[in-house]
Amino acid sequence: MKRLGILLVGLLIIGAALGFGAWQTGRWSPFGTSGVAGADKGGKQASAKDGKKDGKGSRPAIVVRTARVEITPMPVVIDVVGTIESEHVVAVRPQVSGLLTQVMVKEGDRVRAGQTMFRIDSRQIDASINQAKAAVARDQANLELARANEKRLRPLLERDFITRAEYETTAANVAALQAQVEANRAQLEQVQVQLDFTYIRATIDGRLGALSVRAGNLVSASTSSTSVPLVTINRTNPVLVSFNVPQEVLSTVRKFQTSGELNVQVLREQGAEVLGEGKLVFIDNNVNAQTGTIIMKARLTNDKETLWPGQFVAVRMVLTTEPEAIVVPEAAVQPGQQGSFVYVFQPGEGDAAGRARIQTVRIDRQLGDRVVIASGLNGGELVITEVPPGLAPGAPVRLPAKGEGKGAGKKGAGAADGKGGGAKGDAISGDVKPPDAASEPRKTEQAK
Repeated sequence: MKRLGILLVGLLIIGAALGFGAWQTGRWSPFGTSGVAGADKGGKQASAKDGKKDGKGSRPAIVVRTARVEITPMPVVIDVVGTIESEHVVAVRPQVSGLLTQVMVKEGDRVRAGQTMFRIDSRQIDASINQAKAAVARDQANLELARANEKRLRPLLERDFITRAEYETTAANVAALQAQVEANRAQLEQVQVQLDFTYIRATIDGRLGALSVRAGNLVSASTSSTSVPLVTINRTNPVLVSFNVPQEVLSTVRKFQTSGELNVQVLREQGAEVLGEGKLVFIDNNVNAQTGTIIMKARLTNDKETLWPGQFVAVRMVLTTEPEAIVVPEAAVQPGQQGSFVYVFQPGEGDAAGRARIQTVRIDRQLGDRVVIASGLNGGELVITEVPPGLAPGAPVRLPAKGEGKGAGKKGAGAADGKGGGAKGDAISGDVKPPDAASEPRKTEQAK
Protein backbone atom coordinates (compact mmCIF):
# COMPACT_ATOMS: atom_id res chain seq x y z
CA MET A 1 0.00 0.00 0.00
CA LYS A 2 2.82 2.36 0.85
CA ARG A 3 4.62 1.42 -2.33
CA LEU A 4 1.48 2.16 -4.39
CA GLY A 5 1.22 5.69 -2.95
CA ILE A 6 4.81 6.46 -3.81
CA LEU A 7 4.19 5.25 -7.38
CA LEU A 8 1.14 7.52 -7.81
CA VAL A 9 3.04 10.60 -6.58
CA GLY A 10 5.84 9.89 -9.02
CA LEU A 11 3.42 9.56 -11.93
CA LEU A 12 1.82 12.90 -11.05
CA ILE A 13 5.19 14.64 -10.98
CA ILE A 14 6.16 13.19 -14.37
CA GLY A 15 2.80 14.23 -15.88
CA ALA A 16 3.12 17.78 -14.64
CA ALA A 17 6.61 18.07 -16.05
CA LEU A 18 5.52 16.80 -19.47
CA GLY A 19 2.53 19.17 -19.54
CA PHE A 20 4.65 22.19 -18.67
CA GLY A 21 7.14 21.36 -21.38
CA ALA A 22 4.43 20.94 -23.97
CA TRP A 23 2.92 24.24 -22.98
CA GLN A 24 6.27 25.98 -23.27
CA THR A 25 6.90 24.62 -26.77
CA GLY A 26 3.37 25.37 -27.91
CA ARG A 27 2.78 21.72 -28.87
CA TRP A 28 0.09 21.02 -26.29
CA SER A 29 -3.29 22.70 -26.19
CA PRO A 30 -6.49 21.77 -24.52
CA PHE A 31 -8.17 22.55 -27.83
CA GLY A 32 -5.80 20.43 -29.92
CA THR A 33 -3.50 21.48 -32.73
CA SER A 34 -6.29 23.17 -34.64
CA GLY A 35 -6.81 25.55 -31.74
CA VAL A 36 -3.14 26.51 -31.82
CA ALA A 37 -3.25 27.13 -35.51
CA GLY A 38 -6.39 29.21 -35.16
CA ALA A 39 -4.87 31.27 -32.39
CA ASP A 40 -1.70 31.86 -34.38
CA LYS A 41 -3.71 32.85 -37.40
CA GLY A 42 -5.91 35.21 -35.39
CA GLY A 43 -2.88 36.78 -33.74
CA LYS A 44 -1.23 37.43 -37.07
CA GLN A 45 -4.41 39.00 -38.43
CA ALA A 46 -4.76 41.23 -35.37
CA SER A 47 -1.12 42.23 -35.60
CA ALA A 48 -1.46 43.06 -39.25
CA LYS A 49 -4.63 45.03 -38.61
CA ASP A 50 -3.03 47.06 -35.82
CA GLY A 51 0.06 47.65 -37.86
CA LYS A 52 -1.95 49.48 -40.45
CA LYS A 53 -2.90 52.08 -37.89
CA ASP A 54 0.53 53.58 -37.47
CA GLY A 55 2.54 51.95 -40.23
CA LYS A 56 5.20 50.65 -37.85
CA GLY A 57 3.91 48.91 -34.75
CA SER A 58 0.80 47.66 -33.14
CA ARG A 59 -0.17 50.89 -31.32
CA PRO A 60 -3.01 52.90 -32.89
CA ALA A 61 -2.21 56.48 -33.93
CA ILE A 62 -3.80 59.24 -31.85
CA VAL A 63 -5.87 61.81 -33.74
CA VAL A 64 -4.62 65.33 -33.00
CA ARG A 65 -5.37 68.85 -34.16
CA THR A 66 -2.55 71.16 -35.10
CA ALA A 67 -1.74 74.75 -35.96
CA ARG A 68 1.21 76.11 -37.87
CA VAL A 69 3.75 78.28 -36.07
CA GLU A 70 3.43 81.80 -37.49
CA ILE A 71 6.00 84.50 -38.10
CA THR A 72 3.98 87.70 -37.92
CA PRO A 73 4.19 91.28 -36.56
CA MET A 74 3.24 91.46 -32.88
CA PRO A 75 3.11 94.52 -30.59
CA VAL A 76 5.43 94.93 -27.63
CA VAL A 77 3.19 96.04 -24.80
CA ILE A 78 3.00 96.76 -21.09
CA ASP A 79 -0.16 95.39 -19.47
CA VAL A 80 -1.34 96.77 -16.13
CA VAL A 81 -4.56 97.61 -14.31
CA GLY A 82 -5.79 101.20 -14.25
CA THR A 83 -8.64 103.43 -13.12
CA ILE A 84 -10.77 105.75 -15.22
CA GLU A 85 -10.73 109.35 -14.00
CA SER A 86 -12.73 112.39 -15.02
CA GLU A 87 -10.52 115.08 -16.51
CA HIS A 88 -12.65 117.78 -14.87
CA VAL A 89 -14.76 117.40 -11.73
CA VAL A 90 -16.95 120.21 -10.34
CA ALA A 91 -18.55 120.11 -6.89
CA VAL A 92 -21.58 122.41 -7.10
CA ARG A 93 -22.09 124.49 -3.93
CA PRO A 94 -24.42 127.47 -3.37
CA GLN A 95 -22.84 130.92 -3.22
CA VAL A 96 -25.78 132.51 -1.42
CA SER A 97 -27.93 131.27 1.42
CA GLY A 98 -31.65 130.80 1.12
CA LEU A 99 -34.54 128.47 0.46
CA LEU A 100 -34.07 126.04 -2.42
CA THR A 101 -37.24 126.58 -4.43
CA GLN A 102 -36.55 124.58 -7.60
CA VAL A 103 -34.49 121.57 -8.67
CA MET A 104 -34.49 121.53 -12.47
CA VAL A 105 -32.37 118.42 -13.07
CA LYS A 106 -32.47 114.74 -12.20
CA GLU A 107 -29.75 112.53 -10.83
CA GLY A 108 -27.53 111.21 -13.60
CA ASP A 109 -28.64 113.81 -16.14
CA ARG A 110 -26.22 115.04 -18.75
CA VAL A 111 -25.90 118.83 -18.55
CA ARG A 112 -24.37 121.56 -20.66
CA ALA A 113 -22.30 124.49 -19.46
CA GLY A 114 -24.64 127.36 -18.51
CA GLN A 115 -27.67 125.14 -17.91
CA THR A 116 -29.72 126.15 -14.84
CA MET A 117 -29.93 123.30 -12.32
CA PHE A 118 -31.20 124.91 -9.07
CA ARG A 119 -33.14 128.03 -8.07
CA ILE A 120 -32.87 129.75 -4.66
CA ASP A 121 -35.52 132.11 -3.27
CA SER A 122 -34.50 135.64 -4.36
CA ARG A 123 -37.18 137.87 -2.80
CA GLN A 124 -34.86 139.31 -0.19
CA ILE A 125 -32.19 139.99 -2.78
CA ASP A 126 -34.78 141.60 -5.06
CA ALA A 127 -35.64 144.01 -2.25
CA SER A 128 -31.97 144.83 -1.75
CA ILE A 129 -31.65 145.57 -5.45
CA ASN A 130 -34.55 148.00 -5.33
CA GLN A 131 -33.02 149.68 -2.29
CA ALA A 132 -29.65 150.01 -4.02
CA LYS A 133 -31.27 151.46 -7.12
CA ALA A 134 -33.06 154.08 -5.01
CA ALA A 135 -29.82 155.05 -3.29
CA VAL A 136 -28.12 155.50 -6.64
CA ALA A 137 -30.98 157.68 -7.90
CA ARG A 138 -30.93 159.83 -4.73
CA ASP A 139 -27.20 160.42 -4.83
CA GLN A 140 -27.31 161.07 -8.55
CA ALA A 141 -29.88 163.85 -7.98
CA ASN A 142 -27.75 165.40 -5.23
CA LEU A 143 -24.75 165.24 -7.54
CA GLU A 144 -26.59 167.07 -10.29
CA LEU A 145 -27.61 169.80 -7.81
CA ALA A 146 -24.06 170.17 -6.55
CA ARG A 147 -22.72 170.46 -10.08
CA ALA A 148 -25.25 173.19 -10.86
CA ASN A 149 -24.20 175.13 -7.74
CA GLU A 150 -20.54 174.77 -8.63
CA LYS A 151 -21.30 176.05 -12.13
CA ARG A 152 -23.08 179.15 -10.78
CA LEU A 153 -20.31 179.96 -8.28
CA ARG A 154 -17.46 179.86 -10.79
CA PRO A 155 -18.28 183.31 -12.39
CA LEU A 156 -18.80 184.81 -8.94
CA LEU A 157 -15.35 183.64 -7.93
CA GLU A 158 -13.82 185.22 -11.01
CA ARG A 159 -15.42 188.58 -10.04
CA ASP A 160 -14.41 188.17 -6.40
CA PHE A 161 -18.01 188.13 -5.24
CA ILE A 162 -17.29 184.98 -3.18
CA THR A 163 -14.21 183.68 -1.52
CA ARG A 164 -12.16 180.86 -2.95
CA ALA A 165 -12.91 178.81 0.17
CA GLU A 166 -16.62 178.93 -0.54
CA TYR A 167 -16.07 177.76 -4.12
CA GLU A 168 -13.72 174.97 -3.11
CA THR A 169 -16.25 173.71 -0.56
CA THR A 170 -18.87 173.44 -3.30
CA ALA A 171 -16.42 171.71 -5.66
CA ALA A 172 -15.46 169.22 -2.92
CA ASN A 173 -19.13 168.48 -2.33
CA VAL A 174 -19.50 167.66 -6.04
CA ALA A 175 -16.58 165.22 -5.86
CA ALA A 176 -17.96 163.57 -2.71
CA LEU A 177 -21.38 163.09 -4.25
CA GLN A 178 -19.74 161.65 -7.37
CA ALA A 179 -17.92 159.10 -5.23
CA GLN A 180 -21.12 158.27 -3.36
CA VAL A 181 -22.92 157.61 -6.62
CA GLU A 182 -20.13 155.24 -7.72
CA ALA A 183 -20.26 153.44 -4.38
CA ASN A 184 -24.01 152.98 -4.63
CA ARG A 185 -23.66 151.69 -8.17
CA ALA A 186 -21.09 149.16 -6.99
CA GLN A 187 -23.44 148.12 -4.22
CA LEU A 188 -26.19 147.66 -6.79
CA GLU A 189 -23.93 145.51 -8.95
CA GLN A 190 -23.00 143.40 -5.94
CA VAL A 191 -26.63 142.75 -5.09
CA GLN A 192 -27.34 141.93 -8.73
CA VAL A 193 -24.52 139.39 -8.62
CA GLN A 194 -26.15 137.90 -5.53
CA LEU A 195 -29.35 137.65 -7.53
CA ASP A 196 -27.51 135.80 -10.29
CA PHE A 197 -26.16 133.39 -7.68
CA THR A 198 -29.73 132.32 -6.91
CA TYR A 199 -29.63 130.62 -10.32
CA ILE A 200 -27.17 127.74 -9.90
CA ARG A 201 -25.86 126.77 -13.33
CA ALA A 202 -23.55 124.07 -14.65
CA THR A 203 -20.05 125.37 -15.31
CA ILE A 204 -18.94 122.47 -17.55
CA ASP A 205 -20.43 119.86 -19.83
CA GLY A 206 -20.76 116.57 -18.03
CA ARG A 207 -22.92 114.11 -16.18
CA LEU A 208 -24.49 114.65 -12.78
CA GLY A 209 -24.05 112.45 -9.76
CA ALA A 210 -26.45 112.00 -6.86
CA LEU A 211 -28.36 115.01 -5.54
CA SER A 212 -27.75 115.79 -1.87
CA VAL A 213 -30.76 118.11 -1.41
CA ARG A 214 -34.30 118.50 -2.62
CA ALA A 215 -36.54 121.52 -3.14
CA GLY A 216 -37.78 123.10 0.09
CA ASN A 217 -34.51 122.78 1.98
CA LEU A 218 -32.46 125.68 3.28
CA VAL A 219 -28.99 125.89 1.78
CA SER A 220 -26.05 127.91 3.02
CA ALA A 221 -23.30 129.61 1.10
CA SER A 222 -20.00 127.81 1.58
CA THR A 223 -16.57 127.88 0.02
CA SER A 224 -15.16 125.05 2.14
CA SER A 225 -14.09 121.94 0.27
CA THR A 226 -15.33 119.82 3.18
CA SER A 227 -18.94 120.96 2.87
CA VAL A 228 -21.37 118.66 1.08
CA PRO A 229 -22.04 119.86 -2.50
CA LEU A 230 -25.50 119.99 -3.97
CA VAL A 231 -24.30 117.72 -6.77
CA THR A 232 -21.08 116.77 -8.54
CA ILE A 233 -20.49 117.09 -12.28
CA ASN A 234 -18.02 114.75 -13.97
CA ARG A 235 -16.76 115.47 -17.46
CA THR A 236 -17.05 112.14 -19.26
CA ASN A 237 -15.55 113.01 -22.63
CA PRO A 238 -12.63 112.93 -22.82
CA VAL A 239 -11.53 110.93 -19.79
CA LEU A 240 -8.21 109.96 -18.26
CA VAL A 241 -6.97 106.51 -17.33
CA SER A 242 -4.48 106.45 -14.46
CA PHE A 243 -2.20 103.47 -13.94
CA ASN A 244 1.00 102.50 -12.15
CA VAL A 245 3.94 100.85 -13.88
CA PRO A 246 7.07 99.35 -12.29
CA GLN A 247 10.02 101.71 -12.10
CA GLU A 248 12.08 99.21 -14.12
CA VAL A 249 10.14 100.03 -17.30
CA LEU A 250 10.31 103.82 -16.89
CA SER A 251 13.45 104.18 -18.99
CA THR A 252 11.93 101.97 -21.71
CA VAL A 253 8.74 104.03 -21.79
CA ARG A 254 10.65 107.30 -22.00
CA LYS A 255 12.87 105.92 -24.76
CA PHE A 256 9.91 105.03 -26.96
CA GLN A 257 8.09 108.24 -25.98
CA THR A 258 10.87 110.36 -27.49
CA SER A 259 10.22 108.78 -30.89
CA GLY A 260 6.54 109.69 -30.82
CA GLU A 261 3.33 109.52 -28.85
CA LEU A 262 2.66 106.18 -27.18
CA ASN A 263 -0.69 104.56 -27.83
CA VAL A 264 -2.67 103.30 -24.85
CA GLN A 265 -5.58 100.88 -25.09
CA VAL A 266 -8.22 100.29 -22.44
CA LEU A 267 -9.99 96.94 -22.15
CA ARG A 268 -12.91 95.96 -19.98
CA GLU A 269 -11.03 92.99 -18.52
CA GLN A 270 -8.56 90.33 -19.55
CA GLY A 271 -9.56 88.89 -22.87
CA ALA A 272 -12.28 91.50 -23.47
CA GLU A 273 -12.76 93.95 -26.30
CA VAL A 274 -11.02 97.31 -26.56
CA LEU A 275 -13.17 100.03 -24.99
CA GLY A 276 -11.07 103.03 -25.94
CA GLU A 277 -7.74 104.23 -27.27
CA GLY A 278 -5.70 107.31 -26.53
CA LYS A 279 -2.26 108.79 -25.99
CA LEU A 280 0.06 108.88 -23.01
CA VAL A 281 -0.08 112.45 -21.66
CA PHE A 282 1.43 112.33 -18.19
CA ILE A 283 4.34 110.71 -16.35
CA ASP A 284 4.66 111.61 -12.69
CA ASN A 285 7.83 113.35 -11.53
CA ASN A 286 8.33 111.00 -8.60
CA VAL A 287 8.56 107.24 -8.04
CA ASN A 288 6.60 105.90 -5.10
CA ALA A 289 9.34 104.64 -2.79
CA GLN A 290 6.98 102.26 -0.98
CA THR A 291 5.61 100.48 -4.05
CA GLY A 292 8.42 101.07 -6.54
CA THR A 293 5.92 102.26 -9.15
CA ILE A 294 5.26 105.49 -11.00
CA ILE A 295 1.91 106.99 -12.03
CA MET A 296 1.14 107.53 -15.70
CA LYS A 297 -2.01 108.84 -17.38
CA ALA A 298 -3.48 108.69 -20.85
CA ARG A 299 -6.29 110.77 -22.36
CA LEU A 300 -9.04 108.83 -24.14
CA THR A 301 -12.00 109.87 -26.22
CA ASN A 302 -15.26 108.61 -24.76
CA ASP A 303 -17.98 109.63 -27.19
CA LYS A 304 -20.20 106.65 -26.35
CA GLU A 305 -19.49 106.91 -22.61
CA THR A 306 -18.37 103.30 -22.39
CA LEU A 307 -15.79 104.37 -19.81
CA TRP A 308 -16.97 105.57 -16.40
CA PRO A 309 -15.02 107.50 -13.77
CA GLY A 310 -13.84 105.16 -11.03
CA GLN A 311 -14.04 102.09 -13.26
CA PHE A 312 -11.24 99.52 -13.06
CA VAL A 313 -9.94 98.54 -16.48
CA ALA A 314 -7.12 96.64 -18.09
CA VAL A 315 -4.58 98.99 -19.65
CA ARG A 316 -2.26 98.12 -22.50
CA MET A 317 0.49 100.56 -23.49
CA VAL A 318 1.90 99.76 -26.92
CA LEU A 319 5.62 100.53 -27.02
CA THR A 320 6.52 99.24 -30.48
CA THR A 321 5.86 96.37 -32.88
CA GLU A 322 8.11 93.35 -33.36
CA PRO A 323 8.04 92.76 -37.14
CA GLU A 324 8.83 89.02 -37.15
CA ALA A 325 7.58 87.41 -33.98
CA ILE A 326 7.22 83.63 -33.66
CA VAL A 327 3.66 83.01 -32.51
CA VAL A 328 1.76 79.89 -31.43
CA PRO A 329 -1.74 79.41 -30.01
CA GLU A 330 -1.95 79.44 -26.24
CA ALA A 331 -3.48 75.94 -26.27
CA ALA A 332 -0.27 74.51 -27.76
CA VAL A 333 1.94 75.56 -24.84
CA GLN A 334 2.16 73.08 -21.98
CA PRO A 335 3.81 73.60 -18.57
CA GLY A 336 6.38 71.07 -17.40
CA GLN A 337 9.02 70.44 -14.77
CA GLN A 338 11.79 71.76 -17.01
CA GLY A 339 9.79 74.70 -18.31
CA SER A 340 7.20 75.26 -21.01
CA PHE A 341 7.08 72.97 -24.02
CA VAL A 342 5.03 72.15 -27.11
CA TYR A 343 4.33 68.95 -29.00
CA VAL A 344 5.61 69.24 -32.57
CA PHE A 345 3.89 67.06 -35.17
CA GLN A 346 6.45 65.18 -37.28
CA PRO A 347 4.78 63.72 -40.39
CA GLY A 348 5.50 60.08 -41.23
CA GLU A 349 6.72 58.71 -44.55
CA GLY A 350 4.01 57.95 -47.03
CA ASP A 351 0.84 56.77 -45.33
CA ALA A 352 2.62 56.12 -42.07
CA ALA A 353 1.48 57.95 -38.98
CA GLY A 354 3.48 60.87 -37.65
CA ARG A 355 5.17 61.21 -34.32
CA ALA A 356 4.71 63.68 -31.45
CA ARG A 357 8.04 65.30 -30.64
CA ILE A 358 8.38 67.32 -27.46
CA GLN A 359 10.09 70.70 -27.87
CA THR A 360 11.08 72.94 -24.97
CA VAL A 361 10.34 76.63 -25.61
CA ARG A 362 11.02 79.92 -23.87
CA ILE A 363 8.05 82.28 -23.76
CA ASP A 364 8.60 85.98 -24.37
CA ARG A 365 5.06 87.27 -23.78
CA GLN A 366 1.42 86.43 -24.28
CA LEU A 367 -1.29 88.50 -25.92
CA GLY A 368 -4.74 87.04 -25.53
CA ASP A 369 -4.73 83.49 -26.88
CA ARG A 370 -1.46 84.01 -28.76
CA VAL A 371 1.96 83.32 -27.26
CA VAL A 372 5.18 84.87 -28.58
CA ILE A 373 8.06 82.38 -28.46
CA ALA A 374 11.54 83.69 -27.69
CA SER A 375 13.40 80.45 -28.51
CA GLY A 376 12.74 76.81 -29.33
CA LEU A 377 10.78 77.23 -32.58
CA ASN A 378 11.74 78.65 -35.97
CA GLY A 379 8.34 79.15 -37.57
CA GLY A 380 6.45 76.90 -39.94
CA GLU A 381 6.31 73.87 -37.63
CA LEU A 382 3.06 72.13 -36.85
CA VAL A 383 2.28 72.16 -33.13
CA ILE A 384 -0.43 70.11 -31.49
CA THR A 385 -3.11 72.39 -30.08
CA GLU A 386 -5.34 69.77 -28.46
CA VAL A 387 -3.25 67.44 -26.32
CA PRO A 388 -5.29 64.25 -25.81
CA PRO A 389 -4.89 62.04 -22.74
CA GLY A 390 -2.06 59.55 -23.10
CA LEU A 391 -0.04 61.64 -25.55
CA ALA A 392 3.66 61.27 -24.84
CA PRO A 393 6.92 61.99 -26.67
CA GLY A 394 7.30 59.64 -29.64
CA ALA A 395 3.67 58.55 -29.64
CA PRO A 396 2.17 57.84 -33.09
CA VAL A 397 -0.21 60.62 -34.13
CA ARG A 398 -2.19 61.50 -37.21
CA LEU A 399 -4.31 64.35 -38.48
CA PRO A 400 -8.08 63.90 -38.57
CA ALA A 401 -9.49 62.59 -41.81
CA LYS A 402 -11.90 64.69 -43.81
CA GLY A 403 -15.13 65.01 -41.85
CA GLU A 404 -13.68 63.23 -38.83
CA GLY A 405 -14.20 64.79 -35.41
CA LYS A 406 -16.79 67.31 -36.54
CA GLY A 407 -18.48 69.01 -33.64
CA ALA A 408 -15.48 68.61 -31.38
CA GLY A 409 -14.57 71.74 -29.54
CA LYS A 410 -11.63 73.70 -30.89
CA LYS A 411 -9.18 75.14 -28.46
CA GLY A 412 -7.99 78.53 -29.50
CA ALA A 413 -8.15 80.26 -32.84
CA GLY A 414 -5.83 78.81 -35.41
CA ALA A 415 -6.49 75.15 -34.59
CA ALA A 416 -6.48 73.51 -37.98
CA ASP A 417 -5.79 70.32 -39.89
CA GLY A 418 -2.18 71.29 -40.23
CA LYS A 419 -2.84 73.93 -42.88
CA GLY A 420 -1.47 76.85 -40.93
CA GLY A 421 -3.34 79.99 -40.04
CA GLY A 422 -2.30 80.88 -36.53
CA ALA A 423 -4.40 82.11 -33.70
CA LYS A 424 -5.61 85.65 -33.56
CA GLY A 425 -6.27 87.45 -30.31
CA ASP A 426 -6.76 91.04 -29.23
CA ALA A 427 -7.19 90.60 -25.50
CA ILE A 428 -4.92 91.78 -22.75
CA SER A 429 -1.70 89.88 -22.36
CA GLY A 430 -0.94 88.00 -19.20
CA ASP A 431 2.06 86.47 -17.57
CA VAL A 432 2.65 82.83 -18.42
CA LYS A 433 2.26 80.60 -15.40
CA PRO A 434 5.47 78.97 -14.14
CA PRO A 435 6.00 75.27 -14.81
CA ASP A 436 4.22 72.97 -12.43
CA ALA A 437 5.26 69.40 -11.89
CA ALA A 438 1.70 68.35 -11.18
CA SER A 439 0.52 69.68 -14.56
CA GLU A 440 3.07 67.74 -16.68
CA PRO A 441 1.34 65.19 -18.95
CA ARG A 442 1.57 61.70 -17.52
CA LYS A 443 3.58 59.20 -19.53
CA THR A 444 1.68 56.03 -20.34
CA GLU A 445 3.06 52.51 -20.56
CA GLN A 446 2.98 52.75 -24.36
CA ALA A 447 5.46 55.64 -24.29
CA LYS A 448 8.07 53.65 -22.39
